[in-house]
Amino acid sequence: MKLTQYSDLGLRLLMYLAMHHGESVTIQEVSVRFAVSKNHLVKISHQLTKSGLIESIRGRNGGVRLATSPASISVEEALLATEDNFDLVECFSENNHCVITDVCKLSGVLDEAREAFFGVLRQVTLADLVRSKKTLERTLMPLPRKSTVKFYPQPTGSARKSAK
Repeated sequence: MKLTQYSDLGLRLLMYLAMHHGESVTIQEVSVRFAVSKNHLVKISHQLTKSGLIESIRGRNGGVRLATSPASISVEEALLATEDNFDLVECFSENNHCVITDVCKLSGVLDEAREAFFGVLRQVTLADLVRSKKTLERTLMPLPRKSTVKFYPQPTGSARKSAK
C-alpha cells in the first residue's frame, strides 16, 4: 500500500497547523516551509476544510488553522479525509470481477491487515506527531526575509524650497 502525494501533503499541512495551533497560517507559508507546490496545498486545504478538520479564515490576516485541538484529530481521520479509498485488491471494490472471490482467503487476510493498519493510526493524534515541535521547526525550510522598503519623507514647506 502506498499513500498518495495528496495525503502525504495533507498530513504535513495538518502537522504544521498542529505545531502552530491557535494561529492562522497562510498556505504560502506552508508551501515555502515544506518546499512544495502552493497550488497542491490550496486544493488539499480546501478538502480538509470541507471535511471539517481545518478552518479557513478570510481577510487581511487570514489563512487556515485546525478546527479542533491537535489531540482530537487522529491520523486515521486525516487519511480518511484525503484518500479516496483503501481497496487493496480488486475484490474490495464495487467493480469486483475476480472469479475466485467466493473461495479466496486472501481478501480476508488483507482486510484484517488493513484493519490493523487503521487501528494503529486511530491511536495516533496530530499532537503525538508534533511532540518534538522544536526539532521539526528547525528542519523546515526558513521563511524568506521580508524585503525592507524604505520610505523617505517628502520635503515639506521651507525644506522643499531649499531643495530646489
